[in-house]
Amino acid sequence: MLTTNYTELRKNLKGFLDSVIDDSETLIINREGGQAVVMLSLDEFNSIKETEYLMQPAMIKAIKKGIKDSKEGKVVKQRDGESVADFLDRL
Repeated sequence: MLTTNYTELRKNLKGFLDSVIDDSETLIINREGGQAVVMLSLDEFNSIKETEYLMQPAMIKAIKKGIKDSKEGKVVKQRDGESVADFLDRL
């Protein structure tokens, strides 16, 4: 995790952006008065949002049910040579 202030961010914006994107670094930008901003790549942000979505109680319940059904053999398999479209139509 990197930390900087607004003045240093302006001076070295490209370097900080490169670190955030290329190295998956999280950047904390401190401002006067104790306020701070966090900068992260769009990929990291999307990953956080996806995890947030998957951690919803209804999703956890559905995932657990899917795991249980799979262990019990309650699955529908795509047939050899069957297209994805045909498989989905069969469901």
